[in-house]
Amino acid sequence: MAFWVYLLRCGDGSFYAGHTDALDARIAAHLNGKGSDHTARRQPVTFAWAQGFPSRIEALESERRIKGWSRAKKEAMIVGDWERVSRLACSNGARPSTSSGRTVDPGAVRAEPVEARALGAASR
Repeated sequence: MAFWVYLLRCGDGSFYAGHTDALDARIAAHLNGKGSDHTARRQPVTFAWAQGFPSRIEALESERRIKGWSRAKKEAMIVGDWERVSRLACSNGARPSTSSGRTVDPGAVRAEPVEARALGAASR
């Protein structure tokens, strides 16, 4: 796995999504208040979730998508409730689409992470 998308829970209850090619070092930087201005101002932060991707562009696309998600959808993803993630994706009546703009049947999409880390796995 060369690239990671990760989600942090900030001290004010907000989430921070990012991507990196060095997950442990990046999480350590956030935990020490040096990862980003957002997390530095919202200490303490805790690691919530990460997923590996084979390329930087795929990781970046995933990060951008996750940043637009609701709190409920992010919470469902953190616990691996992909059925709820799918339901929440369509709760506003919109159909998810691919990067080409084609709509996707949410029942046919199965969000299976290539490799994921659960809460606490990167904060050793």
